[in-house]
Amino acid sequence: MIDHDPWLLTPGPLTTSRTVKEAMLHDFGSRDQRFIEINKQVRSRLVDIIDGASSHVCVPLQGSGTFVVEAMLSNFVPRDGKILILINGAYGERMRTICGYHQRATETIEWPEDQPVDPKSVAARLSADPDISHVAIVHCETTTGILNPIAEVGEVVAKAGRSYLIDSMSAFGALALSAQKISFDALVASSNKCLEGAPGMGFCLARKGALEATQGNSDSLCFDLYQQWKGLEANGQWRFTPPTHCILAFHQALNEFDEEGGVAGRGGRYRANCELLVTGMRKLGFETLLPDELQAPIIVTFKMPADANFDFQSFYDGLSARGYVIYPGKLTVAESFRMGCIGRLYAEQMQGALDAVKTVMKEMGVASGQP
Repeated sequence: MIDHDPWLLTPGPLTTSRTVKEAMLHDFGSRDQRFIEINKQVRSRLVDIIDGASSHVCVPLQGSGTFVVEAMLSNFVPRDGKILILINGAYGERMRTICGYHQRATETIEWPEDQPVDPKSVAARLSADPDISHVAIVHCETTTGILNPIAEVGEVVAKAGRSYLIDSMSAFGALALSAQKISFDALVASSNKCLEGAPGMGFCLARKGALEATQGNSDSLCFDLYQQWKGLEANGQWRFTPPTHCILAFHQALNEFDEEGGVAGRGGRYRANCELLVTGMRKLGFETLLPDELQAPIIVTFKMPADANFDFQSFYDGLSARGYVIYPGKLTVAESFRMGCIGRLYAEQMQGALDAVKTVMKEMGVASGQP
């Protein structure tokens, strides 16, 4: 039995540092001036990550990442708008479901889960349908770990004069994204992914003018991003009870993000984790779903071994008993499972996971690529 918290090789929640956890040991009132200042710093620092200080603002929101995705879609797409959703996995599908709940007119282009979004197809659809007002894309589709070409699609959307909405949930903080290079009206992410905070808060980084234009669009009191922003701008306070402990942890997580070298440092560690994991798993006989050029250094999908002795639940339980938690697959194209590269994980933990995989495979009597 392990005597510590398991290492989470998952798409989130993720392994966090002890210092991030310890930041939650304090109680702050939501109207405490110290807490208001922390909120101000967090919002400003998030905008800085996208080089957006001159153009964009940050609107935080309670809840999981999906909460702020729903808020983005239901605020930025007006009732008389029409959104084109680019789908190559479960999170694109979720955006379609959200728009259905809010009765927003929706069109989609779909690709298999192992293929990236094609900008040429997007350009053709926008040319054919002038009623489309918005385009939504998932930056890194964690169904497979595939990286979508958000910059190239952004060029197509900008050329067509439409609004661009980005779900960067699993990539923000690890992959460079500049508002000076990609024109977007809104981007959403959360506290508990590549920025390595605790779950409980999402945030929307919005072009100020585009956010102001959303006034009156929301059909939800709690998800009204315009009103949330106006309240924060007026007195620095959230409209409703904020996740105080989550925000304290996130403030500390951003300190550690900066100490690691920001996007370059954090993304560099994740890339090293990914390379070690993929190389090691291939040596053990596992096949990746995606070719290396499509693989984001966030989460890796491996195909299930063909060996009749392999049983995923036994595999999962064996790794969990050794302190490594992985994630089932969500694919229709192949039986699979996923292993993450993000969170407070280093080469030591990735190698430990590989050693555990080798041991569990041997116990199951599954042939390995190594003697």
